[in-house]
Amino acid sequence: MEDDDIDAREMQRRALEEAFGESSDSGGDNDDEFEFSSSSRSSHLHCLKQGDGVPLSWEMVDGVKGLWLCRGFLCSAQQSSLLSAIRREGWFDGGCHNQAMRFGDLPGWAVEISRLVREAVWFGDTSSGEGKESSLGNHHEEACWPLPLDLLWREPLFDQLIVNVYNPGEGICAHVDLMRFDDGIAIISLESACVMHFTRSKQEEGNDEGQGEEGSLLRVPVFLSPGSLVLMSGEARYLWKHEINRKQGFQLWEGEEIHQQRRTSVTLRKLCRSPNENVKAD
Repeated sequence: MEDDDIDAREMQRRALEEAFGESSDSGGDNDDEFEFSSSSRSSHLHCLKQGDGVPLSWEMVDGVKGLWLCRGFLCSAQQSSLLSAIRREGWFDGGCHNQAMRFGDLPGWAVEISRLVREAVWFGDTSSGEGKESSLGNHHEEACWPLPLDLLWREPLFDQLIVNVYNPGEGICAHVDLMRFDDGIAIISLESACVMHFTRSKQEEGNDEGQGEEGSLLRVPVFLSPGSLVLMSGEARYLWKHEINRKQGFQLWEGEEIHQQRRTSVTLRKLCRSPNENVKAD
């Protein structure tokens, strides 16, 4: 790496730390003590590296513009700690509910996840995508970022939380998230792996983009391993439906059926601003 690139990267890091506090990329040896706190507003996310010390890596999903995958977003210890924090909330005690929603003031652990998402986008490696340049002068190349910069720097990054618990055989129907939510959606997968399918939602008349052979609707499978993070923005958020179909034949990856177990997902979104918020008081 050229010296100029190293200097630019350091400038990026300093700018982020000045705006949002020190990065969690501390390089410490306390990952085994990692814990999400339900009340803490400070980050306990010790590193931006996978368990083997490799920097977090982003993959752009072929065929779906605006869809990015980070497979090693949370290590095993972080996943266990996050699940413990969710259990401490008591949302699913008694087994009567499988979904919990929160708006506005999110639990401390959700705020910490939001912070880590921002840092992962800013510092993560996207060389397996379109080759994001490291120099500050290329920050306007939005297509090379897992999340557009105008969304990355909004405050708060997310203010709406959904936690879902899926038992074997349970999934989600094909859908596009409600328009009451802004662009930029994050989904973290925990416990069991699954395949999420993306299908084109809208097509312009006379445009065969998003169609497969003989005009059939294109279906793009994405393998979600435990600890993975998916980011959807732009076309992926507005023009593509996503689903988890648990019927036989849909949960296939590399020719093998995925053994269905319980899966927990954490979805983070941002509510759209209401028109009244744009009106300044005299």
